[in-house]
Amino acid sequence: MALEDAKRQVDTAITRQGHRGLSYENAFGGVTSFLRRTLTKDLTGVDLAVTGIPFDQAVTNRPGTRLGPRAIREASALQACDAPYGWGFNPLEAFDIVDYGDLAFDYATVAEFPAVLQAHVACILDAGAACIALGGDHSISLPILRAHAARHGPLALVQFDAHSDTWEDGGPQRIDHGTMFRKAVREGLIDPARSVQVGIRTDNPDPMGITVIDAPFVHDNGPAATVARIRQVVGDAPAYVSFDIDALDPAFAPGTGTPVWGGLTSAQAAAMLRGLAGLNMVGGDVVEVSPPFDPSGITAVAGAHVAVELICLWAWKKREERGTDQ
Repeated sequence: MALEDAKRQVDTAITRQGHRGLSYENAFGGVTSFLRRTLTKDLTGVDLAVTGIPFDQAVTNRPGTRLGPRAIREASALQACDAPYGWGFNPLEAFDIVDYGDLAFDYATVAEFPAVLQAHVACILDAGAACIALGGDHSISLPILRAHAARHGPLALVQFDAHSDTWEDGGPQRIDHGTMFRKAVREGLIDPARSVQVGIRTDNPDPMGITVIDAPFVHDNGPAATVARIRQVVGDAPAYVSFDIDALDPAFAPGTGTPVWGGLTSAQAAAMLRGLAGLNMVGGDVVEVSPPFDPSGITAVAGAHVAVELICLWAWKKREERGTDQ
């Protein structure tokens, strides 16, 4: 049936009737949206909205993540015709999931950006939808956390990263992709006692009370033991999952701004994300995909897969709450 559908389907991002189901149009053509979901600003009846945040003006090394959302969407076309592997259910059939498009902002008024992003995500949450963001550099997580904490209270943070991003930044007005989780702890957005960082392999003397599971631990003990430790820390707290693509070793994700060797493999990341099924996830992001530094596109492919896993993580818990076997 899929091959027959491929002969007729095109531009399903704008022609789809309803928000559910797979898409069988050719991966190399048509209007690009994440997983060929409906591209819309209408959130009526929507369960989850994927949105792009093309901002990279807080980087400390190589830029280019402003192009990340577009590249991730393009890469995701390869996954639009199959149910996500390894989950045993298909969230694209069970939930109304859309692509909400990108955040609009004035690139020349950087100081105004955090408030604009916070309002953008708050609009999605106020409509009753959950939000998964495609970055963009990692500084975007702070305004997004502000929007989520305003609705859910202090959150558990599950952060996959090469860097802890809790460095001192010298002042509240600075926008830096290495300091936002220090701010998040100080603002009471995240509860450090219920938060965990996975894949860390750079030195930082002050993790702000957040549990650190470094990359050597994952390599030595494996994904299952790592997942058990994450669950022990987070418990049933509402959780925000932030996946910096540099958590992966540069062999698997070369297109990023601050690559560090000795990182996670894509197989380890997949096993851990799937192993976290049942986590009380309320939102998430995948950040730091910088296409200019990866002409092969494998980093964007990794980013697209991570975003799909985040959708599945969110949907697993919602599926339990709704009591459905879909």
